[in-house]
Amino acid sequence: MEATRARVMKAAAALWTRRWYDDVTLQHIADEAGVSVQTVVNHFGGKDGLADAVADRAASQAEVSRQAPVGDVAAIVAALFEDYERHGDANALWTAQIDRVPAIARAAAHARGQHREWLERVFADRLPASGPAREHALNLHYAATDVYLWKLWRRDLGLSREDAERAMRDLLTSIDPRKRDHE
Repeated sequence: MEATRARVMKAAAALWTRRWYDDVTLQHIADEAGVSVQTVVNHFGGKDGLADAVADRAASQAEVSRQAPVGDVAAIVAALFEDYERHGDANALWTAQIDRVPAIARAAAHARGQHREWLERVFADRLPASGPAREHALNLHYAATDVYLWKLWRRDLGLSREDAERAMRDLLTSIDPRKRDHE
């Protein structure tokens, strides 16, 4: 039963990384997974339930893949790029659908929360203790590490991975609140 469930989630994720959510039917997913539509419904209740399960699975995988030592900007950026190079295009495609698909909006809200928690962990050495200064610093770090910035550099501007990583490292270094406080 778990193998079937995993196969259906893998099939749905593969389809949704290439096509719009609305363009993928339960029949497409069932065919890709080698099961019946009824099997998909029995396991997930429908397309939205499946989308929630796929999003949860992706979120847990992202958490594992983004291991980086606190304060090591190069390692943090490298871990982030490993994730974005594998999943960034799909993330951008899903994010473009937030306003139309409630399951994607829920998944995106969850992913934003996870990304913020990750930022708080890996940049713990440079974030102010609390209050408006901490929120400001977190917002800057969030913007500097957002998937859309990766997309801008890698897809829209055509930067090499090396150049895009360097740009993100430079941006993160420039917004270090410890440096700005002394200026």
